[in-house]
Amino acid sequence: MKYLFEQEWLVTNGLGGYASGAVCGANTRRYHGLLVAALNPPTDRRVVVAKIEERVFINGTYHDLSTNQYSGVVYPNGSKYLNNFDNLPFPTWQYAMDNWKLKKNIFMAQDSNTVLVSYKNAGETSFFLELQPLYDDSDYHATFHENQFTDFYTEISPTQLKTYSHYGSKPVFTRWSTGEFTEARSWYKNIELPKEHDQGYDFVCDYYRIGYVKYELKPNEQLTLVFSLEEDVITSDIEKLYSKEKSNLEGGKIKKEQGFYGNLLRSGNQFLVKRNSTDSMSIIAGYHWFGDWGRDTMISMRGLTIATGNKAVSKSILSTFYRSIDQGLIPNKFPDQSQDYIDYNTIDATLWLFIASYEYVLKFNDLPFVKKHINILKGLLDCHISGTRYNIHVTEEGFLFGGQESEQLTWMDAIVAGKVITPRIGCPVEVNALWYNALKIYEVFCNDLKIEFGAEYADICNRFETNFSKMFTNPEGTLFDVIVPNVTYDNCFRPNQLFCLSLPFSLLEKAQQIKIFEAVREKLYTPYGLRTLDKEDTNYHGKYEGNRLQRDQAYHQGTVWPYLLFDYYHVFFKLYGATIENKKKVVRELALLKDHFYNQQGIQCISEVFDGDDPKEGKGCIHQAWSVAALIRLYTDYELFNVG
Repeated sequence: MKYLFEQEWLVTNGLGGYASGAVCGANTRRYHGLLVAALNPPTDRRVVVAKIEERVFINGTYHDLSTNQYSGVVYPNGSKYLNNFDNLPFPTWQYAMDNWKLKKNIFMAQDSNTVLVSYKNAGETSFFLELQPLYDDSDYHATFHENQFTDFYTEISPTQLKTYSHYGSKPVFTRWSTGEFTEARSWYKNIELPKEHDQGYDFVCDYYRIGYVKYELKPNEQLTLVFSLEEDVITSDIEKLYSKEKSNLEGGKIKKEQGFYGNLLRSGNQFLVKRNSTDSMSIIAGYHWFGDWGRDTMISMRGLTIATGNKAVSKSILSTFYRSIDQGLIPNKFPDQSQDYIDYNTIDATLWLFIASYEYVLKFNDLPFVKKHINILKGLLDCHISGTRYNIHVTEEGFLFGGQESEQLTWMDAIVAGKVITPRIGCPVEVNALWYNALKIYEVFCNDLKIEFGAEYADICNRFETNFSKMFTNPEGTLFDVIVPNVTYDNCFRPNQLFCLSLPFSLLEKAQQIKIFEAVREKLYTPYGLRTLDKEDTNYHGKYEGNRLQRDQAYHQGTVWPYLLFDYYHVFFKLYGATIENKKKVVRELALLKDHFYNQQGIQCISEVFDGDDPKEGKGCIHQAWSVAALIRLYTDYELFNVG
């Protein structure tokens, strides 16, 4: 049964909201819930409905289908009745004993903070089904506890509840298709969340029961519960709503794509969300706890929307960030709460905007979009040249320099108690690869639009081209990770230099590219992604585990990141050819990650990270946008779905 606690399911609503839990029926994280609603999409997420306690009553005996972890005991242990779980096209459980069978499925109404839970008698004998919804009222980063503030005042009618967790709160509506509701108020106390315990957080929570719905379910008969924050949804016909959402999930454009690739596409769509503040689209960086981050969005959209040909969403996402520029930078991340400030502490996210814009134009040939934003792109370059936040500026060598104490601006961004774990102040190698590409992309756009590139930009390109190879190349023939020109040279072997080979414009000779790639393969490659540091380095951490301090110390000091696999294999094909033999080799090497996608941690998800030593179990968040995007782009660009 332990693996059922480890496996997690997830459904999303396109607003940043979701429903998720462990396959066994328990909540094992503070982020788990049956309705986690985005009050200001895709942010202000709150756990509104925690779960449902489910019971089958037949022949004078109750059979509890739900599962909870308490101190030292699992009670009830409904997983003993679980015969099967499937995640396609939506999470579906099948429970049974000799004399009864029950099928349950869960899905969310798209673009609505609404979840539907359906129960069908799949056997030949009638039985009573008793359903006890458990309510919550907490920010999704917190755990909920009994308190005097939340009284769950409820207006009860024959087919629905209208519940205010506290005075002035937004009501949650609960409706059932059939059955009788009985009020029976009670706190469910001291439920434990094992995942939170493992990570050193508060791991005990409470939920609140208002009452229960009971109904005698005859063979082939169905009972559906709907939970929503929207009154117009809850008052619609439940069976029609159920049929509509079920049909949408079973059909749609992706239905034609079978197998692993099709499932990756479905999985990737879960990250696409509407941003209320900009009335446009964005990308959630990862479930359960990430919002929409600039860097992650720019990297992820290359696989999730551009490579797959979704022009409208790609254009909308780019527009979201073009509208949010400040002092020459796009946001590092939008805030979790609408009243908080946007964070701009990033040196690379803005440069990734150039890459995403360039690939958008290559895919869709949309020069009018470039023309509309060309002055913005010019302004971004000018801000970097003249100097902007965090000491970001151009050196006399043409390199991009940035950084200051207690700030981490690159993707290796772990900070513990104000201390940066991987300080990279100076000229990081991947940032400078991105900087050069930004200049070259702007030059291409200028040529396409028949406007002047500008002598200042040309001069910086010339200086960069003159100095990069001779100043970044280390004695081994690979690249330094960070330099301060003529002062310091960081020779830690990390995957960042791979971007000097994978981005559209490269300065390096093929012989050096091969040397770098082979060193990356030897020192950093695993079947689940690339290590962030050579195992021989004294700062290497092989396990991503423990409390937050311990995890953050390992985050970029050896931990494996799957998202780097696109760049790795893209360079492999570039250097050695995209032959059928090489494609088959890549598909074979991805077999373990494919198994992870289907069977481990998040079902049909790809985790954020893995251990550097003996990577097997997914770590970090269970579903990371750029992890999934890397495989989607790899399969799309090189048509790996056609490889037997």
